[in-house]
Amino acid sequence: MFKVESYGENRQDQYNMLRKQLVALLEDETNQIANLSNASALLNQFFDRVNWVGFYLSEGNELVLGPFQGLPACVRIPYGKGVCGTSASEKKTLRVEDVHQFPGHIACDAASQSEIVVPMIKNGEVIGVLDIDSPEKNRFDEIDQENLEEFVRELMRFI
Repeated sequence: MFKVESYGENRQDQYNMLRKQLVALLEDETNQIANLSNASALLNQFFDRVNWVGFYLSEGNELVLGPFQGLPACVRIPYGKGVCGTSASEKKTLRVEDVHQFPGHIACDAASQSEIVVPMIKNGEVIGVLDIDSPEKNRFDEIDQENLEEFVRELMRFI
């Protein structure tokens, strides 16, 4: 496994390889928890300079902690609260350069400085979010956003 940006390869090529690895890991498995667990582990190995990678799953009007890699996290997040809850309620990706500037940010890990959250949408409904935190500000860019959105679309084939 490689870390993004750790080789001379083009970042887009690295993301393409990541999606191929995702499909290879999930193509014969139907269990949602197993697939989300492997997806979070794959992303955690792929990225450098991150301190939390995981999923929150929709349950009623809140998100509940799902498979993840990192320190213990908040278990329940109401829709509309924090970065994850706002992403879920707005059904759009949020890329936050400085989480301390985000109104209502929920600090599960004080080391987190920036965050990207991608909603997982199936049949028009949010079934959860992918959440990735970094201990450095402005860690995620447009290339990350576009490719993580594509990663989630690919993942949704197996959820």
